[in-house]
Amino acid sequence: MSLPPPSSVRDANDHRWRAYWVCVGVAALTIMDLTKVNVALPSIETALGAGSTELGLLVSGYVLAFGLTLVPAGRLGDQGSRKVMFIVGLSLFALTSLVCAMAPSSLVLLVGRLVQGVAAGIQMPQVIGMVQQLFQGAERGAAFGLFGATIGIATAFGPTLGGLAIAIGGPDDGWRGIFWMNVPLALIAIAFAARLLPGRPPGAPARISLDPVGVVLFGVAVTALMWPFLLTTGAPDDDPARWWTLAVFVVALGAFLWWERRHEASGRAPLVPLGLFSLRSYRNGTMLATAYFAAMPASFLLTTLFLQQGLGLEPVFAGMVTIGFALTSAFTSWLGGRLVNRIGRPLVVGGLLLLLVGFGLLVVVAVTTPPALTPWLMAVVMLVGGAGGGFVIAPNQVLALADVPVREGGLAGSVGQLGQRIGTAIGTAVALSLFYSTVFREQGAEPRIDVFHQAYALGIAAVGALLLLALAVGLLDLRQRMGAARAAEPGSGREPEREAGMDPDADGPVAA
Repeated sequence: MSLPPPSSVRDANDHRWRAYWVCVGVAALTIMDLTKVNVALPSIETALGAGSTELGLLVSGYVLAFGLTLVPAGRLGDQGSRKVMFIVGLSLFALTSLVCAMAPSSLVLLVGRLVQGVAAGIQMPQVIGMVQQLFQGAERGAAFGLFGATIGIATAFGPTLGGLAIAIGGPDDGWRGIFWMNVPLALIAIAFAARLLPGRPPGAPARISLDPVGVVLFGVAVTALMWPFLLTTGAPDDDPARWWTLAVFVVALGAFLWWERRHEASGRAPLVPLGLFSLRSYRNGTMLATAYFAAMPASFLLTTLFLQQGLGLEPVFAGMVTIGFALTSAFTSWLGGRLVNRIGRPLVVGGLLLLLVGFGLLVVVAVTTPPALTPWLMAVVMLVGGAGGGFVIAPNQVLALADVPVREGGLAGSVGQLGQRIGTAIGTAVALSLFYSTVFREQGAEPRIDVFHQAYALGIAAVGALLLLALAVGLLDLRQRMGAARAAEPGSGREPEREAGMDPDADGPVAA
């Protein structure tokens, strides 16, 4: 009979999980701000007289500032104190939420929203790095499973919370409640973070080196890549000249890669250690997550637009249709985190197949059922898609970071998060272009329901193509893992492959 663990061990374990829930709660609050503001744009336009460009930047500017901050903040957290960076980001998030809630004009709201994106980019990498620091092995899988479940719920419930705030506060000032709710939650989280989060991890470098030239080149490259997609609305007046920034992206990316190699060769720490991408598990997992997050936020936005503009549902009811997705994805994320160490990549591939079936059924229901029944049936079909989505998010996160050293966990997580933000920008631009270009063909006439059927079907087709891309990456990774397993079998004549010589729980490369 085994003896129970000593009370000191139990207390330490409980403390780790309390710290974990502080981090995950803040991550959910951050991600929720990506979706709940969407439903408030018409109210903000009416209340503050914001133009279409300002309204677009309230969403896209947040995403861009978020993406630009992720990697430098992840590097600072890994080299210094993730706890300090987390509290700094969270404090700035609370302050900027207050500014947005009290904004007297659209300009003040826009500035507050941009800085709020910076705050989100500071705190999010620390969450991933902290999970890597707190847990190893099977516990890490369970932790990422719960993390995926929480993020899935936050993403899907964002539009519903935004709609509720507008319904409670009224069409003129209800949108302010979307930002007000962040303030007390952030202040409570700051108090718990100061008490519970671990300090500077053992093995952290003695001094911080951020590579300022790399930061500038990285910022130019990310901005040039995301800019044209963030400004794509599908309207006829979209400026085609925006696509020229992609040429700037190619030049800036080349300069960034050259500089990073030169900087690392000189013995200094680069902004992004390019050796991370020599880890097959990390490389494939990041590509899969980028394709997945290009599809999913776009699918939620398309569904909300179809329900509101095509079927005339109020924002709060349109947001509720995705609740089923949130609930089932939360359960399967938790379950997937526990199963991934036994099943591995096949679990993710199965989740993507189930997700594709769900979205196929979603289009069939939207196009063929009577409008009075459509929202209800779409909500039921969302249960199927959510079940598949949960088996993708958490297991893929575990597999992607499995071979990453703990000391680079924050940076690896921030690069992955950046891929997700870039994917979201590209996927949303493609889906919205297909949706609105179909609607705008009516040339000023009130679009008929069949036009919205076609627009929604085309947009979801783009979502399906992105999910097929994620599936292709998953199948490639599965094939490579099976090949490596066969090569490692006794009598194969080959030594087991140790990717890039990295030990995931060490402070650096293991000895060859």
